[in-house]
Amino acid sequence: MRALVQFGGCFLLGLVISILLLGGLMFVGAFGFIDLWLFTGKPLAGLALWLFPGGFWQGLTGVVDAARNPALRSFLELCAALGQGALLLAVGFFRLWYWRAGGEQ
Repeated sequence: MRALVQFGGCFLLGLVISILLLGGLMFVGAFGFIDLWLFTGKPLAGLALWLFPGGFWQGLTGVVDAARNPALRSFLELCAALGQGALLLAVGFFRLWYWRAGGEQ
């Protein structure tokens, strides 16, 4: 349980850093890099839209035929890209701070 809470804290820190990084990239106008970053969220968002039934998305968002809605797809791609970046940072932070020598926890 302790490791789960520690990893949750690392993930939260990674999410904050990902959001700040996205804001910084927007501030400096690096929209090409942002497009590449958002492109990494496309497969996961497409899988989520395909995997869950239309009734789930309609109940969650209130949008009829949500799987074909470009605004919802774009938002899911953004969330997936930010989540992947946060997860990558969280693994690094967890390994740096909590992983002991020899792979023990």
